[in-house]
Amino acid sequence: MKVSGDVIMVTDLERELTEAINACKADRLFVLTDETTRKLCLPVLAGVPFVNGDLQSPPRAHVITIPAGDTNKSLDSVCHVWSELQRLGATRHSLMVNLGGGMVTDLGGFAASTFKRGITYINVPTTLLSMVDASVGGKTGFNFGGLKNEIGVFSIPRCVLLDTVFLRTLDHENILSGYAEMLKHGLISDDDTWAELLNFDTRNLQQLLDSSVRVKQRIVEEDPTEKGIRKALNLGHTIGHAFESLAMQRKPILHGYAVAYGLVCELYLCVMKTGFPVDKMRQTVKFILENYGRMPITCDDYPTLLELMTHDKKNTADIINFTLLGDIGDIRIDQTATKEEITEALDFYRDGL
Repeated sequence: MKVSGDVIMVTDLERELTEAINACKADRLFVLTDETTRKLCLPVLAGVPFVNGDLQSPPRAHVITIPAGDTNKSLDSVCHVWSELQRLGATRHSLMVNLGGGMVTDLGGFAASTFKRGITYINVPTTLLSMVDASVGGKTGFNFGGLKNEIGVFSIPRCVLLDTVFLRTLDHENILSGYAEMLKHGLISDDDTWAELLNFDTRNLQQLLDSSVRVKQRIVEEDPTEKGIRKALNLGHTIGHAFESLAMQRKPILHGYAVAYGLVCELYLCVMKTGFPVDKMRQTVKFILENYGRMPITCDDYPTLLELMTHDKKNTADIINFTLLGDIGDIRIDQTATKEEITEALDFYRDGL
């Protein structure tokens, strides 16, 4: 069943990936994994002829593996992928399948999009976060200079194949990490979707996943390169990315946790600046604090967090931009906040509720 465009909820991954590979008519095939997905997820593709070697056109896939973890979403890893593609004879007519979470699909998409000015790639996301966010929409890149996704390009994959079978490999924290992006999609969508997401039930995960991907796809199709409404997807991310970059200097946290913490702060700004209902803010913040806790910060961290926000791609040294909400689904892009207002939001994050 197609979700939208070439994002597909699959019922038979082996068959549908084989068909997608065939349609590309590539001369060489590469599968990018990290150390974790090579062990846990690559065996799921054992029945794909190009992976197990049953077919010779194209020849059996070359598997390229990078270290796991967001700290390895780096230029060194990109260079390793480029070097392996070059060593193994990749051409402009080759194909790469990115099998992994957001780190793999982001980095792999960038490496494929820049090698020989671009080779075709397919994303097979294996985490909830990558299914609802990273693998969909064509944003690729890697971390640089201590900042999240500092280097990257917009590049749409040939297709994205979603199979919830991979969710069985995830622990609860990684499910929650992806769920934070789904909660964001609910906030920018409608009251019913938002309310359903506040009743966290993994038995409904596939249905909620389908709905969440539809929200993102609809926005991306309307604004592929983030000139307007796609900025709605940045809700929670301006402050969230600052939390994530700060954590990279200490003890890294999962991206979705950083987004959840960012949502607490930015929903407070929504109440202050755009009239978001206080009761809905409190319900959402209560859900986040109960499930994600708080990243420990002190007032001494505020200058660092503010400095990190100014380095975000959306901002300048003087203006920090936000996507805010007037209500559930009432999206207000291109909003700004003063450093004093952001400081108040950080105080609320530390002490609120």
